[in-house]
Amino acid sequence: MRLPRSLQARLGLLLGILLTVLWIAAASVTALILRGEMDEVFDSALQETAQRLLPLAVVDIVGREEDGITQRLGTIREHDELFSYIVRDADGRILLRSHATDVAIFPDYDGPGFRQTATHRLYNEDALQGTVRITVAEPLEHRASVAREIQMGLGLPLLIVVPLALLSIVFAVKASLAPLRRFGERLDARNARDLSPVPDDDIPSEITPVAATLNRLLDRLRAAFDAERSFAANAAHELRTPLAGAIAQAQRLQSETRDHAARARAADIEGTLKRLTRLSEHLMQLTRAEGGQLRLDLCSDLRIVAQLVVEDVAQTGAPGRIALKLPETPVMSDLDPDVFGILCRNLVENALRHGSDAAPVDVTLTPDGRLIVANDGPVLPPETLDRLTARFERAGASADGSGLGLAIVAAIADRIESPLVLRSPRPGTSSGFEASVRLPVGDAKVLSD
Repeated sequence: MRLPRSLQARLGLLLGILLTVLWIAAASVTALILRGEMDEVFDSALQETAQRLLPLAVVDIVGREEDGITQRLGTIREHDELFSYIVRDADGRILLRSHATDVAIFPDYDGPGFRQTATHRLYNEDALQGTVRITVAEPLEHRASVAREIQMGLGLPLLIVVPLALLSIVFAVKASLAPLRRFGERLDARNARDLSPVPDDDIPSEITPVAATLNRLLDRLRAAFDAERSFAANAAHELRTPLAGAIAQAQRLQSETRDHAARARAADIEGTLKRLTRLSEHLMQLTRAEGGQLRLDLCSDLRIVAQLVVEDVAQTGAPGRIALKLPETPVMSDLDPDVFGILCRNLVENALRHGSDAAPVDVTLTPDGRLIVANDGPVLPPETLDRLTARFERAGASADGSGLGLAIVAAIADRIESPLVLRSPRPGTSSGFEASVRLPVGDAKVLSD
């Protein structure tokens, strides 16, 4: 038999089978013991009956005027005669018998003691030097009937007790494993970035080593991820100063040289260094998105941040290409304004970089906190959409893209438990691309300037 995979079902099944077998074994042993005790009681009753009747029969027989007459006792009231008896003399003549006695069931007298035939249990006793002999008989069917009643009395309660016991086992096992289920639910409720230790105070001691090992593993994973994020952030930060210096040197070289070829190479160097600068900035943003604090105790109006970001992006190379639509009422959120700025900037820059130059980029912030950024352009196949949030995935991006913009947005969206939704074509059109994410909004204390 193959045991179920569930520990609860396995414990319930094994304990149920074991309890049922033990109950049946106990009932069987009890029935055998009671049968032996019952035989002793019935044998004692046979012997007692014979020894009580024999003196009375002797007195009755000795006091008779005629010898050799068979006397049958009359019936005072109808009843079941479980014990029947006959009294005989030394020649085997029947001198006295009970009212319902069947003489055929009594074998020849062969001395005092117990005897047994195929149908009856008998006891012989004699008096007056063996001249008066009594034999008391009891049907074996009577003993078998009593034994069956005892077995029924032991077996019938099992039909009630065993199901109740099995039900109790199920509830007991379920209650005992409740802490383990809560431990699993706490694990299942976590997202991929929550690597803090799982509370294990209430779990059974047998499972404590597993929980402790799991928490140690989470600690090691958190330390490894923290080290990775710290390295990326530190490396990106340390690159900013030398990159800025190198860009300045390249710009100075362009202004000082009169050689057109050298000036073109210096411009290429400057462009490459600027791409490295943007990459380092994106690496720092990704580190912030994956490990920094995203939610604050106070709320701020997201409209102000969105307007500042759009104006800054438009001034740095996209004048007139961004159409911003904001609600009339404040959109209050406890999301860190810097984090929202990173999210909004990456979506807008991604749309500008990959969208058509002939159509504006639509940036919409709805009253319920949904940020929607859409651009015109060719339709992207579903398999490409699935890859866009991966790190360093460009999928048709221009040469100066870092491949981290949507990965940063997806990381922020995942940590605020609001997935990034990508659609192509734009809803209601046959072309373009749309990215949207719902931001946490609600009533709280307003963040002051």
